Amino acid sequence: MNNIEIEVKFYLDDIKPIQNYLVDLGAVHKGRFFESNIRFEDKNNKLLKNQSLLRLRKDAKTTLTYKSKPPFENNEFKIHQELEVEVNDFEKMNLILESLGFHQEQIYEKWRETFIIQKTIVCIDQMPFGDFLEIEGEMKDIKNLADTMALDWEKRILLNYIELFDIIKQNLNLSFNDITFNNFKDISVDVSKYQKLFEAGKSSTPPK
Repeated sequence: MNNIEIEVKFYLDDIKPIQNYLVDLGAVHKGRFFESNIRFEDKNNKLLKNQSLLRLRKDAKTTLTYKSKPPFENNEFKIHQELEVEVNDFEKMNLILESLGFHQEQIYEKWRETFIIQKTIVCIDQMPFGDFLEIEGEMKDIKNLADTMALDWEKRILLNYIELFDIIKQNLNLSFNDITFNNFKDISVDVSKYQKLFEAGKSSTPPK
């Protein structure tokens, strides 16, 4: 289906074994890059209310992304409709969005290392508050790869990183809104304490 993104996440307490295993599987390494993301909102916070996201990202390139609810629901995977375009000027695109009435609502950062296994995209994401594995592709391919990697399917995460941060922020009474490495430099986060709040658990919906 065009412009539909399907994915799941898993929390990682150790990155190295996963990196080694992906190499052993023959995954193609696409590099590791630092990402800076700006999440935009309008004055009435309609994007958040409509479960949508408007994001400007800068890593090795600059991309503008709009995510919205998918045309169908599935509690086995994280699914959304995604429209994305590459732009050649981060600052000017930022100014365009602000001129259209959007404002910078939140900044979030991560280090992302990407691997490709056939048609499946696998990312190791180092967030300021913890490390995660993201698998994106077709439903069957995602589930098969998770099984191959001996990942516990009940521990899959269907929340986005902003939602994960909100859980941590609430539990640690954090005062800041931006998910940056600088904000977390003096904060130790034990993600395992919140894992049960992240995980999707059992599902009666079989992968298609």
